[in-house]
Amino acid sequence: MTSTTPANASHTEGPSTIGGVPGAPAVARAERLVRRVVGGADSAPVQMRAPFTGQPIATLPQATDADVRAVFDQAREAQRAWADRPVQDRQRILIRLHDLVLKRQEEALDLVQIEAGKARMDAFDEVSATALVAAYYGKHSAKILSPRRAAGLIPVLTKVGELRHPKGVVGIISPWNYPLALTAMDVLPALAAGNAVVQKPDNQTALSALWLQELAEEAGLPAGVWQIVLGRGSKIGDALVEESDYLCFTGSTPTGKGLAARVAERLTSYSLELGGKNPMIVLPDADVAKTAAGAVTACFSSAGQLCVSVERIYVHESIREEFTRAFVAKTAALRLGGALDYQAQMGSLTSEDQLATVSAHVEDARSKGAKVLTGGKARPDLGPLFYEPTVLTDVTEDVKLFAEETFGPVVSIYGYTDVTEAIERANDTKFGLNASVWSRNGRAGWEVAARLKAGTVNVNEGFAATFGTVGLPMGGMKESGVGRRNGAEGLLKYTEAQAIAVQRGMPLRPGKGIPPTLWAKSLSMSLKALRRLPRR
Repeated sequence: MTSTTPANASHTEGPSTIGGVPGAPAVARAERLVRRVVGGADSAPVQMRAPFTGQPIATLPQATDADVRAVFDQAREAQRAWADRPVQDRQRILIRLHDLVLKRQEEALDLVQIEAGKARMDAFDEVSATALVAAYYGKHSAKILSPRRAAGLIPVLTKVGELRHPKGVVGIISPWNYPLALTAMDVLPALAAGNAVVQKPDNQTALSALWLQELAEEAGLPAGVWQIVLGRGSKIGDALVEESDYLCFTGSTPTGKGLAARVAERLTSYSLELGGKNPMIVLPDADVAKTAAGAVTACFSSAGQLCVSVERIYVHESIREEFTRAFVAKTAALRLGGALDYQAQMGSLTSEDQLATVSAHVEDARSKGAKVLTGGKARPDLGPLFYEPTVLTDVTEDVKLFAEETFGPVVSIYGYTDVTEAIERANDTKFGLNASVWSRNGRAGWEVAARLKAGTVNVNEGFAATFGTVGLPMGGMKESGVGRRNGAEGLLKYTEAQAIAVQRGMPLRPGKGIPPTLWAKSLSMSLKALRRLPRR
């Protein structure tokens, strides 16, 4: 296992570092962004630390329940004027935001690396995803939201249409693992639909959300339409649930279930992206070298801290040995490190909790007979939260990571002899977020993909093909979530549908002097005639 210089080897906190990581411009940027946080005067702040080094990044104000409720009141005021603006105006702001994100991407790359511990290429994935989302809704929102005509009850005499109105103020609870991309995917379509947004990002990765908010206002978004509060769910969760006209949450399945129950009491709606235990199926005709390389990206991007990251690989027995040998070699060769450049191929975990979970899962597997083919240990010589990319085999059902989500750089390899068996084993989980299939035959790969119970499935890719295609819906089946982000559905979920019908001439009940029996008979004949009309 090769690695770059330890992230904390000789850095001391000073004017040229933030969190012990070199990057002088990011210091002033962090201080400026923190000033954008709303509330927090009446509660103790939280210190944010860099995963690469464990050293302080910023001190974050924490909102109170009263702060959050006041923010929602302000957002309601701002939302009315925002919703009154033509959707084309909102689109133009998103296009300008797209351009600013790409122009100032170096700022974002530094921030994401410093606060999330990512390798720079993984941070760039967030930048590119953010630009793609801004461009998609900047180009397509007006069409998606435009009034929809439909056939009326009585042709010519019944004119009908469907309008879309914004929900109002959307509450968004964002996770720490993809702080920039998931902020964009959830916040930007909500804004495009004419809503105001109150967002609560995770304390650990708040700077990325604040950076994008700042750029959005620079692009023309009115102040107050998108506001950011920080705080523990136990302190401000009630206010977020009770004040939101729609709630969007990304996080763990248990927390998502609790929030769904709370929202249901208010008869408002929600979307949830929750946990996953994502499988990869390698068909017997797969190109082993390409599949092994693709599996490295699928499993170890962002140190495996990716909702759609692969944690289970099912390989046909005819190529299992060859694939395992190639995959282990490529995994062992990954370069780990914490510098703000493109040298390292994998960064660190983001929190002590994640490191503890990953370590516990691997040790539990090892103690129950699983073999560690590469990795399997922390790397404190590189930084406090580094853990080697790890490949396991001989994992049995009594092992925690067999069915539980690890959310780290750990993957298990299993063999199979029959494709139907592989599909059944891939589907044998309470989760259904993402899956991957590898085959030289695209049609065969598609057919297997269609039988997998997952919200997104990639053929000859791990996750990026669906993740980066913003026009496609993204979300989970089973306990991996409810609702979708991206695509038309990712915009329309933030709206209320309204049906309007204008009836002219003929009334829809018997007129004066017309016997009900004659009316019913005539209408029945008309319905039969309408059924025979060609579909449009």
